[in-house]
Amino acid sequence: MNMPIEGANFHGAKLALYVGNKLAVILRDDNQDIPWPNHWDMPGGGREGDETPLECVLRETWEELGVQVDPRRVSWGKRFDHPSGDKWFFVARVPASVGADIKLGDEGQMWRLMSSKQYFETPNHIPRFADRLRLYLSGTAGDWFERTPRNESGGS
Repeated sequence: MNMPIEGANFHGAKLALYVGNKLAVILRDDNQDIPWPNHWDMPGGGREGDETPLECVLRETWEELGVQVDPRRVSWGKRFDHPSGDKWFFVARVPASVGADIKLGDEGQMWRLMSSKQYFETPNHIPRFADRLRLYLSGTAGDWFERTPRNESGGS
């Protein structure tokens, strides 16, 4: 398995979490003092302490959706340069039954399961995360694992 460079420049991470064949997404709070208010987001956020990118995104997923994702379920990840520090985007798949265990944490208005195509077509999705998901679905090699998507239609 290819592990990411941990480096001091890492800032945060997001996870495209497939629950069965649907993405778990969170409608961000509608507060104008946060980035992307009232937009559909993916679990993740900023680094705490000396976390690795994977530790960060798994902690954030637990805090935001109450789902403990086994790190072996992470099938792809890619690093993206950002002026505030590197950002990581991961993809993981868990069984559809996990959907019954999802509980919204203290951020966001609601959560929902939607197909990749629905996410792309939702007017208030976050464009950079849709672009990163499309990159994964295109079969582009990641920096984390060198696996391609399985039976997922990307729609555009």
